[in-house]
Amino acid sequence: MATAHPPAEIRNIALVGHGGSGKTTLTERLLFSAGVTQRMGSIQDKNTVSDWSEEEHHHQHSLNQTMVHFEARSHLSDKSVVVNLLDTPGLADFVGHAIASLPAVETAMVVIDAGKGIETVTRRIFNIAKERNLPRAIVINKIDEHNLDLEGLVSKIREAFGMECLPINLPTAGGEKVINVFEAEHADGDAPVFGSVEEAHQQIQEQVVEVDEALTETYFEGGELDPKKLHVAFEKCLREGHLVPICFCSAKTGAGIDDLLHVMVDYMPSPLEGNPRPFVEGGGQTDEKPYHYTAEANKPLLAHVFKVASDRHIGKLGVFRVHQGTIKPKDEVYIGASKKPVRIAHIFKRLGNQNIEVDELGPGDIGAVAKIDEIHFGSVLHSDHSADTVHLKRLPLPKPMYGVAVELKNHKDEAKFAPAVHKLMEEDPSLIIERVAATNQTVMRGLGELHLRVINEKLKDQYGIEIETSVPKIAFKESVSAKAEGHHRHKKQSGGSGEFGEVYLRVEPLAIEDSHSDEPAFEFVNATVGGSIPKQYIPAIEKGIRDVLKTGAVAGYPMTGVRVEVYDGKYHAVDSKEVAFIKAGKRAFIDAVQKAKPILLEPFVHLEVTVPSTSMGDIAGDLSTKRGRVEDTEMIGSDTVIVKAQAPLSELQNYSTHLKSMTAGAGSYTMDFSHIEQTPPNIQASVIAEFKGHHDED
Repeated sequence: MATAHPPAEIRNIALVGHGGSGKTTLTERLLFSAGVTQRMGSIQDKNTVSDWSEEEHHHQHSLNQTMVHFEARSHLSDKSVVVNLLDTPGLADFVGHAIASLPAVETAMVVIDAGKGIETVTRRIFNIAKERNLPRAIVINKIDEHNLDLEGLVSKIREAFGMECLPINLPTAGGEKVINVFEAEHADGDAPVFGSVEEAHQQIQEQVVEVDEALTETYFEGGELDPKKLHVAFEKCLREGHLVPICFCSAKTGAGIDDLLHVMVDYMPSPLEGNPRPFVEGGGQTDEKPYHYTAEANKPLLAHVFKVASDRHIGKLGVFRVHQGTIKPKDEVYIGASKKPVRIAHIFKRLGNQNIEVDELGPGDIGAVAKIDEIHFGSVLHSDHSADTVHLKRLPLPKPMYGVAVELKNHKDEAKFAPAVHKLMEEDPSLIIERVAATNQTVMRGLGELHLRVINEKLKDQYGIEIETSVPKIAFKESVSAKAEGHHRHKKQSGGSGEFGEVYLRVEPLAIEDSHSDEPAFEFVNATVGGSIPKQYIPAIEKGIRDVLKTGAVAGYPMTGVRVEVYDGKYHAVDSKEVAFIKAGKRAFIDAVQKAKPILLEPFVHLEVTVPSTSMGDIAGDLSTKRGRVEDTEMIGSDTVIVKAQAPLSELQNYSTHLKSMTAGAGSYTMDFSHIEQTPPNIQASVIAEFKGHHDED
């Protein structure tokens, strides 16, 4: 079994980019070139290392992130370097898996189809990697195809992502090979299909030396530097985002692959050279402070789980990145704030769906452990209680907005439905399956129609559960738009001691500062004086009010954006008790809300629709009929446009089918939660009219 590699000899790289850009084929080519496989698999033949699941074979796309690893020799150090490569999905419906992979790597390599150019997921994932302070490189794939405008594509990349994007190599005519312009080593007679080697060499060298005053002075005095002496400055450029190298290749023919391996091994940062991942410590966001670690093997263990999967042979798998320390079989580690350690039985390296057992993993490496139920997505593994509250800074995972209501076809499956759902949500950070009390429905939410269709297939194929789906009711929220007062006296006598509690309160609107939060915007104030209500009953009043926050006051939906002030009341020395003030507080609150011009709030989404430019007018007009607001349009190439808009979720329930109809299948879209907004009066009136009211005993 293999032993730990020193962090200086590890490269962790995520291949990210839009679906169809060739990330899986590129992974196959790299594995083949490194000698891991004896022949290249293909997506069409359903035999690639990365896309191994039945669902991926069926849909011909990556649906999850997959780890592979291989060794390649460094030209600079003449040492063998281990490359841990994450092949991530590029379809918008599965972008959550790609985002979840970013904290596990030092470099995000953004793969772009040379013919299609910059696409929606490409932009999204590049910008997220930039915001997370992650070094980036761009790989322009499929350079062997005909009628390409590679020079124009480089110009568009620099326009979209910054002038720091510079070629580190250039393709020759027909995409047969590439020329290393950073090191300026090419055979006589080779000529790039655009630009010049000399000019590109000068551009990238000048960009690199700009981060080091001494090098800048030497460069402008002598005019030339040995690229091997620029390694430290090159890594600094990557860390600071001062350089984003552009590589050219064809995963299909192998053109440029050796140069890409050279770039990966010799120029992409090791765990010692990359930017530290943003760990914080503390219980809440207001108490959080940065947590600093070092990639040293003899320090206490610090690792984080970025993927949970199920393996049919060994059960639950937690795939993790070691940031500090070393982990070995038989070690006892803590998971998060747990006080009881768990024992590590085996440690694996992943190669597609293969688990290769290893003796240990050191800082910077990526591996997996099996059969530990306490491990979840985002879990932190550590060996010291001082790290009990350490966790990664929150990832910008897309909020699941596309939903369907689900019902079991066979109610005999109820016992296995909950465990199956739990496993699926463990494996997918962008999936939610929940019972919505406000609508009395079980709702499955994801990132799009394909996402939920794949989940449906997994339920059937892996767990033998069939479900029926329908359009879900919209989960509105209730609030108030004016100040009002409410009062209720609860009095009950049925022999012996009775129940008595009387409450006077006021309500008023409260600003909703974070509409992304599931917690209601709510403030409770006790303004009673003179002991009109004894202090021991105040929490009971708040409990009654909070019960209404969950179940609604006028339409049966959860409430938010309300401030409550209890200012008076009465009690009875014998008959008053907590249950009486719970009921009195609840009814007084409902009374006040009904007088405070109640409103319904509905979720709005940010929508990006990518369509042929000829369809732009139809899309904009259609969105206006759905109460949508077009905010911007952006041309991609000469014949494609992105329409950016905001629209109510309720109007987009079948938008996928509708969009395909309008664009003859050429349109696509992504949507993320934006905010909540007041519902129009006519819709509000019909929703409230359906509410059957509160029937609890008074």
